[in-house]
Amino acid sequence: MRNIQYEEIKQAVKSAVIKANTLLPDDVLEALELALENESSSRGKMFLQVLLENAAIAENEKMALCQDTGMVSVDIDLGQEVMITGGSLEEAVNEGIKEGYQEGFFRKSIVGDPFIRNNTGDNTPAVIHTHLNLGDHLRLTIFPKGAGSENMGQLAMLKPSQGIAGVKEFILQVVREAGANACPPLIVGVGIGGNMEKAAYLAKKALFRPMNVANPSPDIAILEEEILAGINALGIGPQGMGGDTTALGVNIITFPTHIACLPVAVSLGCHCTRRVTIEI
Repeated sequence: MRNIQYEEIKQAVKSAVIKANTLLPDDVLEALELALENESSSRGKMFLQVLLENAAIAENEKMALCQDTGMVSVDIDLGQEVMITGGSLEEAVNEGIKEGYQEGFFRKSIVGDPFIRNNTGDNTPAVIHTHLNLGDHLRLTIFPKGAGSENMGQLAMLKPSQGIAGVKEFILQVVREAGANACPPLIVGVGIGGNMEKAAYLAKKALFRPMNVANPSPDIAILEEEILAGINALGIGPQGMGGDTTALGVNIITFPTHIACLPVAVSLGCHCTRRVTIEI
């Protein structure tokens, strides 16, 4: 049995949310740089250059990449041989977020009730998913996501007969309807299978996969490339101003499903898809 202190978790989460909000992940930065090289539209090139300059300023000045510092999702992989001492795991995560947002001078965007809408004042609570597995590890992925891109996500319960063609059509529809609102160029996370809530969770989790890591399924990797080509043919372009680069990539996760179901969820990551994974 391994003991991990509440305070250690809190401090690690605090550092992670500051890093996530100020430092663009290397794979996203590389994808933007490659998009700049390949973009044929002069206006598209201009906006990609602005996004790269924004990322450099945020890193150098330790300022937020975006004014919308998001609602934080936290994915926890917890070994069953770990004991948290000194407080609860969820309390440690939320306290770390609270202190990180305060220290980083990040905007607090969370309201305590969806109708009354009084701001909680500290950007908590987070949305936390905990998975209990074998071992004595504790791994957390910190994922702040702004409302611009989050509001553009959609879920469809397709008929199995609609198949791959129906899945492609739905994903393109989501991106087309989002237009500039999700702050392209996008990373398009897709969850297929499971049930309604599983598909939505998988779509969000798909955004955790680095852009330079291939899908482990060759068939799904081909499907991702086909959908990416279709999305970029829409011509929405960087920040919705036209061009070749509407999306930087498409990440798909699939899961077994019911014989009568074909759930598909799409979660759109904006040009500053922010994520940090830490191990304690």
